Amino acid sequence: MGTIENMRLGRYGIWTFDFENQPAGLIRDSVQELEELGWPAVWIPETERREALTHAGFLLAATERLTVVNGIAQIWAREPQWTHGGARLLAEAYPDRHLLGLGYGGGGKPGTRPLQAMTDYLDALDAFPASGTPIRRLLAAYGPKMLELARDRSAGAHTYHVTPEHTAQAREILGDGPFLGVEHAVLFETDAAEARATARAHLHTYLTSKYNIAKFLRLGYTEADIDSGRGSDRLVDDLVFWGDLDTITAKLGAHLDAGADHVGIQVLGAGPSTSVMPHWRRLAEALLPAGVA
Repeated sequence: MGTIENMRLGRYGIWTFDFENQPAGLIRDSVQELEELGWPAVWIPETERREALTHAGFLLAATERLTVVNGIAQIWAREPQWTHGGARLLAEAYPDRHLLGLGYGGGGKPGTRPLQAMTDYLDALDAFPASGTPIRRLLAAYGPKMLELARDRSAGAHTYHVTPEHTAQAREILGDGPFLGVEHAVLFETDAAEARATARAHLHTYLTSKYNIAKFLRLGYTEADIDSGRGSDRLVDDLVFWGDLDTITAKLGAHLDAGADHVGIQVLGAGPSTSVMPHWRRLAEALLPAGVA
């Protein structure tokens, strides 16, 4: 299956929004502990609170072996020349440790088509002279055409809030060579009502945006499943794996069985003054090979 030459990604990594709201000292302590626990990779999104490339650089500087993946750097957040310059510096300063995940995100001009916008952005990036140190990149991709673009113009694809069934479809489109990284949200809660309430709060934004609704409909869910942003039990349970440790890890493994090379685990349930580090520790013990730290 897909690998990215010389990059240490492993089968599981951490995908987190948590660092978007935390002070630098706490982020540094957390990411250093994740590295000590043996996590090979950390995936970070891009919101209005953190700029993608400076965030990645900070995490790389705070660690020694960890791979940092932008999941995603939004193409509307910076012109191609600045993305190229920033990613080139990170590639040179931290060889084989930075993976640039690019995505359309929530921005863009009205009427802009994501596939064309991404193609134009890649064309602009590829117009710059190649440096000695390669810039590795992935594309956020769900539909067949964007997955084909990821296959043809990058090292692979990154998916978010999808099912193992979608992972199998994505692998078929990508073929054996490209890398496929899949995010999945989990929640350590065994009470169904509590778990679904927390999951629905997390999913509401995604269940009320046009782009994501289209994605869920392509996955085979119905308008009734989306339910005006509330989400049916079936949809919620498929997009957020909840339960005890054994239940969650078994469900995460379904993505690997379906063709993913790597699963980025997003742990839900942390409030403003709490941390999911205890859950990251439990997951490390259950999922990571002994002696890799």
